[in-house]
Amino acid sequence: ETGAGGLCVHLHLSLCCVADPEWASYTLGVFVCLSCSGLHRNIVQISKVKSVLLDPWSSSELEVRHCVCCFMDSVGNNAAKATFEQIVPAFYYCPTQKDCMLLREQWIRAKYERKEFQRVERQEPYSAGYREGFLWKRGRDNGQYLSRNFILSEREGVLKYFNKHDVKPKAIMKINTVNATFQPTKIGTSQGLQITYLKDNSTRNIFVYHEDGKEMVDWFNAIRAARFHYLQVAFPGASVSDLLPKLTRNYIKEGFMEKTGPKHTEGFKKRWFTMDDRRLMYFKDPLDAYARGEVFIGCQENSYTVLPGLPPNTQGYHWQFGITIVTPDRKFLFACETDEDQKDWIAAFQTVIDRPMLPQESVAGTEAGQREGPEIRT
Repeated sequence: ETGAGGLCVHLHLSLCCVADPEWASYTLGVFVCLSCSGLHRNIVQISKVKSVLLDPWSSSELEVRHCVCCFMDSVGNNAAKATFEQIVPAFYYCPTQKDCMLLREQWIRAKYERKEFQRVERQEPYSAGYREGFLWKRGRDNGQYLSRNFILSEREGVLKYFNKHDVKPKAIMKINTVNATFQPTKIGTSQGLQITYLKDNSTRNIFVYHEDGKEMVDWFNAIRAARFHYLQVAFPGASVSDLLPKLTRNYIKEGFMEKTGPKHTEGFKKRWFTMDDRRLMYFKDPLDAYARGEVFIGCQENSYTVLPGLPPNTQGYHWQFGITIVTPDRKFLFACETDEDQKDWIAAFQTVIDRPMLPQESVAGTEAGQREGPEIRT
């Protein structure tokens, strides 16, 4: 299909991998999706965008490099990648259309505005192996955000933070257990980052943000760099493609459900659930520091099954759309508020159950099962 500017739009992918993009930056010579077109508009000194199908194209715009069509064909997304993404570090997170706005905006600015991936002679702050700075951290008990000094040391293999005037760190997070994921909706700010780590064999959540979006994304990529270094040392025979998915991970699904206890005689309680790989953790509040408990979700070969509905004679639930997870030891009962929530959760559970377990996941399942029971923390 040909748009107003004579551009064939259905032969391309946008830079964030959306098929058939209908927007183009006629100064950069790239096709972009609708969402990313808004981000490009924010850097008008670098990128000027128009709808390929709807906007009129002036003769001067059509004459850029003789013809926009020729320009797009000669430059295009692949050529733009070759120019603007020459030296992207392996650990650097390259967002897609599914990622939050902050990651996509800073990726666009890093490429086209700051030209970070063309400067061989300059080391960016996320590549240094050491990072120190102040972030606003949510208090564990009172929920108040206070400024805390964070230090990330690749050499020591730790991320730690200090309370004001303290000499000893308030927490030391071993980089081998650290995960980071942007949570703008949950935290209430576009720069909100959730960092998790293992403390006394339980998952500890901390929530941080910084007013500067670049600063926050740099912290995120610095954590990924430290994780990459750790994994390269721990698994020297592993390929880069094997290690990259392990640097950081987004949660498979989050949201509210109701649950009951092991004996199925308690009333159902509303809890916030987080599906982190095979670990289903539940919290009283989405911003709690610790989970009340967790359920390990194994695979079909190990007798794990997810079923719609609840067993007959189940009582005490308020939401009508039930889910039963059958494990080798017991059944877990949940209830969703809507039919759509039920279908989404079942699909998420089924995705995990259909995936064969790795040996280390079997060990993790045993440990998680030993911790499961009545709500761990009150």
